Amino acid sequence: MRKLISTGSPFEKTAGYSRAVVQGDWCFVSGTTGYDYATMTMPDEVEAQTRNCLATIEKALAEGGFEIADVVRAHYYITDAVFVDRVFPILGEAFGEIRPAATMIVCGLNRPEMKIEIEVTALRRGA
Repeated sequence: MRKLISTGSPFEKTAGYSRAVVQGDWCFVSGTTGYDYATMTMPDEVEAQTRNCLATIEKALAEGGFEIADVVRAHYYITDAVFVDRVFPILGEAFGEIRPAATMIVCGLNRPEMKIEIEVTALRRGA
């Protein structure tokens, strides 16, 4: 069974994607930036953006019946290598015990205010 999960972001409809897609015991969470989707604001600091990304991801996972502990793969996209040491501790708080396979890439993102984007894949534990 396939379930589509939305955060209500206007980007989802405009670009034609879901925040997450649940297919059986898998949950695929789209690249998630640091917007606060309740207010559609983006904090300036990469640390606050990282925390917003993780909160949005956790909410999408929960809506699909998953937990952050189910994450098996993470992709991190940052716009400047200087952010690595600033976001590692925050990512470690979220994933330190889980230790998913992960990749971090320095690249450009869709809007200049975006400093980080996080994408995860989760497999329901015990599946």
